[in-house]
Amino acid sequence: MMNNIRHIYYLGVKELISLLRDPVLLFLIAYSFTFSVYTPSKSSVMDVKNASIAIVNEDDSQLGRSIKDAMLPPLFLPAADLDFREINRAMDSGKFTFVVVVPPRFQSDIESNQQPTIEIVTDATAMSQAGRGPGYINRIINSAVQPYWPEAGQPRNAPLVALETRARFNPNYEQGWFVAVNQLINNISVLAIFLCGAAVLREREHGNIEHLLVMPLESYELMFAKIWANGLVVIVVAMASLFVIVQGALGVPIFRSMLLFLLGMSIYLFSVTALGIMLATVVNSMPQFGLLAFPVYIIMSLLSGGQTPLESMPGWLQKAMQFVPSTHFVSFAQAVLFRDASFAMVWPEMAKMLAIGGVYTVYTLSRFRKMLAAVQ
Repeated sequence: MMNNIRHIYYLGVKELISLLRDPVLLFLIAYSFTFSVYTPSKSSVMDVKNASIAIVNEDDSQLGRSIKDAMLPPLFLPAADLDFREINRAMDSGKFTFVVVVPPRFQSDIESNQQPTIEIVTDATAMSQAGRGPGYINRIINSAVQPYWPEAGQPRNAPLVALETRARFNPNYEQGWFVAVNQLINNISVLAIFLCGAAVLREREHGNIEHLLVMPLESYELMFAKIWANGLVVIVVAMASLFVIVQGALGVPIFRSMLLFLLGMSIYLFSVTALGIMLATVVNSMPQFGLLAFPVYIIMSLLSGGQTPLESMPGWLQKAMQFVPSTHFVSFAQAVLFRDASFAMVWPEMAKMLAIGGVYTVYTLSRFRKMLAAVQ
């Protein structure tokens, strides 16, 4: 047993040395846990933020000026005054994303319980902001109008039930927080698959595997060496990215259950690295491996609950995805990193990942042995 452990250890060290001599994979690792995490969380946010807005106050009333003053950061830049005749030119030049047109006699109509109409002109080419911006503007205008509307405070206009919403864990609905963590989870999956698959194919293409086969080594020693070495690399860079990029550069508040997250990630890597080795035993070259691994990764990313909630998928697909480890890892990671979940809350997900990893490992070992027999 000690000899087997020693063989697995030294073979894993060999894997790490081989990885250090591969500049392409080193660049992939560095990019996956820095720019690939930081950039989407900053640029792919769909929330309205610092939108340019102008007010056309044809009423020239106090209410119109109150509406302008209510457009505040961080949703909007300071609102600018605009003449009605300049609307088309300003929108065509892309100067403003929103233009609010306050009609004549607006304040007097409100005070006399009329129903005047405010026009909101939107630049729909700014799709991420144009979809949500009018809703925000509508709520802001309604709040500004309340003091000028005589019937606003009367009981008959008040709803019978008032719904008051409070958000936990992300009170300001910062979408960048979710994007950063989800991107980190996806990159853990893709890097674990590609590192292990590339390790197997690199030895086959360079002829190193024939040298190993003449040594007194078992097939499971070769396989587990690749699993622990590449899994260790992913753990180190993922934890560094979590603290330096996600928590440091992006300011996402990560709870302190780091040991629990580290344990769950280790269990997940046990299964997903075995999956990478299994895919590598099916093909004969790196281009073929890429063509096979990318569809597998895309399915894991899109259907595991990170991009779209599982509840939104068909029932049969929800059941099928329960046999994919990424589904349980997404649920586990979000619970630990966002909601500070304890071990008692997430142990079922960890048990499922461990069970799936055991099945993957057994099947992958049989495939790996067949591949070695074919090489011999």
